[in-house]
Amino acid sequence: MNGYFQIVSRNNMCTVKLVPPTDGGEAIQREELFEYLSIKNILFDSKLIVDALSSLSSTVFVPTSTEFKFSEGEFARVFVSPDNMKATVRLIPEYEGGSQMTKDEFMREFSSRGIIFGFDQGEIDDFLEKRPYCTDFVAAVGKPPVHGHDAEIEYFFNTDPRVKPTLLEDGSVDFFHLNTINHCQAGDLLARLHPADFGEAGMNVKGEKIRPRDVKPATLKYGHNISINEEKTEIRSEVNGHVTYADGKVFVSNVLEVANVDNSVGNIDYDGSVTVTGNVCENFSVKAKGSVEVRGVVEGAYIEAGENIIIARGMNGMHKGVLKADGNVISKFIENAKVTARGYVESESILHSEVIAGTEIKVTGKKGFIAGGRTCATSVIEVKNLGSSMGADTVVEVGMDTTVKHEIQRLQKEIADLNKSIAQVQPVLEGARVKLQSGIKMSTEQLLQIQRLAKLNKEQNERLEHCTNELEKYQVTGDSATQGQVIVTGEVYPGTKICIGDVSMVVKSGMKYCRFIKEAGDVKMAAIY
Repeated sequence: MNGYFQIVSRNNMCTVKLVPPTDGGEAIQREELFEYLSIKNILFDSKLIVDALSSLSSTVFVPTSTEFKFSEGEFARVFVSPDNMKATVRLIPEYEGGSQMTKDEFMREFSSRGIIFGFDQGEIDDFLEKRPYCTDFVAAVGKPPVHGHDAEIEYFFNTDPRVKPTLLEDGSVDFFHLNTINHCQAGDLLARLHPADFGEAGMNVKGEKIRPRDVKPATLKYGHNISINEEKTEIRSEVNGHVTYADGKVFVSNVLEVANVDNSVGNIDYDGSVTVTGNVCENFSVKAKGSVEVRGVVEGAYIEAGENIIIARGMNGMHKGVLKADGNVISKFIENAKVTARGYVESESILHSEVIAGTEIKVTGKKGFIAGGRTCATSVIEVKNLGSSMGADTVVEVGMDTTVKHEIQRLQKEIADLNKSIAQVQPVLEGARVKLQSGIKMSTEQLLQIQRLAKLNKEQNERLEHCTNELEKYQVTGDSATQGQVIVTGEVYPGTKICIGDVSMVVKSGMKYCRFIKEAGDVKMAAIY
């Protein structure tokens, strides 16, 4: 308990009763005592009081020069913190014989100071019951504001696509894979908005509202091919493509456009279409599920497209370049490259290349020549000049597609293997059936083995039926494709080999403006009509 003081009457004079602290309480504050005596207009000898306080170990009475006229009640000193968030009171005892404050009187001390908020009535009741004098009591505490936070957008892709080469297992760097493209699939979550929390206002002990700090709201900004949920908190891609971030906005495109495919970009593997405004450099690759358009040249590179490949200035494959398209291939020239297209191939010249087209090949234009290599199409090869005066080995084939040939051969081999396996299993299954019908008991292991063989036999028969049907379809395709033809609108040079279906011929002497067809089991020249 803190030490405290009280005005008592001795010989009709005001006397200061000094009570020392107990149990580690605080000593009487000299300044507080002097201030109180001054407020009450009590004349006192400060030296007497100071001396008494300095050696206070038991209750001491210090006389003053003021007559004790009447008793006064308790005195409450109220302090308010600079930020008005806390009100503290110190209670000074009543004069001897005076009255104690009621709770209403106690509370009016606060209201007179404008303190109206933050009281804990239970704590106040407890304080007034115990009345610890000259002791700080926190009577009111303000409610601090609850500060919110700014809105935040969480992105689920790399918004800072700096060039980062792939690190190989041996510690070297693969500059062909630079991880510069943020691929996305339809339905992928691209960004999520965590809305701003505006917080909650507080209030000081004087009932004044305290605003929380300002926060910044945000909204999801996006372009085409993107959907947003009803709450406006999530955006998702509507297409397979790539996602980019610029100026606070998210963009999704299913067409990727780059300047060049080189060390600055690396290899490309993309779900949409790719447009290269410049060139595709040697040893790099471009793979796209859509189309690939190159407005410059392609060097010894690999390009694969789920649709078409278009090369405005042509391809020099350097004996390692590859073009592979599920659609068509159009290139100004094709040189020293391997080209495969499920559709047609069109070019102004094909030189020392292997070109295979699912439908037809057209090599027209000012030069319009095929020289060297092997050129294959299912239906028609149309060219201005075929072969070379220099004697370059040139082979052109029409009729059955090479892909169909390979598939027929694969199916024939698989069918033969299936028939052989089925032939081996059938006797075992038949022998087991006879034993079971005869009542011969078989072990559990034998029965399990028979069940496995029966399941395998069923699967193989189903596979055999499927392969047989597929083979029939390919054979029909092959039979209908043997009506292909080679059309030469300029000159065909000696030494050129022309294959139609399963027959072929080597041109012995130069010919002009003609076509080659299969007739009576042989390749023959015919007029162009």
